[in-house]
Amino acid sequence: MGPFRLETLTSRDVRDRLERLELPFNQYGMDPFGISKKHLGVFYSMLEVFYKNYFRVKCFGIDNVPERGSAMLVGNHSGGLPVDGGMVLASLFFARDLPRHATGMVEKFAGNWPFVSEWFSRVGQLPGLPEHAVRLLQDGRLLMIFPEGARGTGKLFKDRYRLVQFGTGFMRIALQTGAPIVPFAFIGGEEALPTVYHAKTLAKLVGAPYWPVPPYLVPFPLPLGCEIHYGKPMHFPGTGREPDEVIEGYVEQVKSVVELLVLRGCALHRQRNDGTFPQEPEDSSGSSSSAPSSTSGPTDSEP
Repeated sequence: MGPFRLETLTSRDVRDRLERLELPFNQYGMDPFGISKKHLGVFYSMLEVFYKNYFRVKCFGIDNVPERGSAMLVGNHSGGLPVDGGMVLASLFFARDLPRHATGMVEKFAGNWPFVSEWFSRVGQLPGLPEHAVRLLQDGRLLMIFPEGARGTGKLFKDRYRLVQFGTGFMRIALQTGAPIVPFAFIGGEEALPTVYHAKTLAKLVGAPYWPVPPYLVPFPLPLGCEIHYGKPMHFPGTGREPDEVIEGYVEQVKSVVELLVLRGCALHRQRNDGTFPQEPEDSSGSSSSAPSSTSGPTDSEP
């Protein structure tokens, strides 16, 4: 019996897509940012199960994400666990013929968990430091940002889909690098893990800002259908050295578009669950029509 190989945990579809993924892997399967092709295979194979079968994610407006070049994906945090981040990454990898990989900015507390920090770095999820973000965007990468931070995922169910204050750092980085901002809304996470209480003692034990407690006690999301709605890219003039009031005004514009995408996404989500799912015209929020992107597998079918 030979040594264990990570490739054995990689699905056929993921292997095929990894070959089309435009990352500069060297002969050892590593890219300049420390991303491992083997680890990505395992990572996306795990996400594939949740994306296609468990949450049966439908993705709208994926063509608003550029096929090549830098962009900053900015959206709402939804649900007591960062399921939204994983499903956004999966949509970029599975929803189009040409897969893309995005880097998320990981909360600092996660780096203190055993093995988590190393795994995150191997799959391109890095600590949320400005220098990391700038380097990635200057290299033409996709960056995934949740400006609400842990306060977003920590919302209780009674406050679902109500955006909290956005941080402003992402806007200065977008201006500094000239990267467009692609707003998005993740819908369904609040229902999949309806947090009704925070167990503060458990949170302290694991070094997390909160421990979500749903009505069924175990903090694991339910297999409910989720949706991602991407809006049109937003461009702002500037260099990143503008006064705070200018930056805050730009951030409010992004937040307003995300809020609109959330409202429209929630309305469509209710229609979907009611069995009606009409075509949706283009409007000021900038997302494309309600026809979901074409992917192979169960993502094209209604739950």
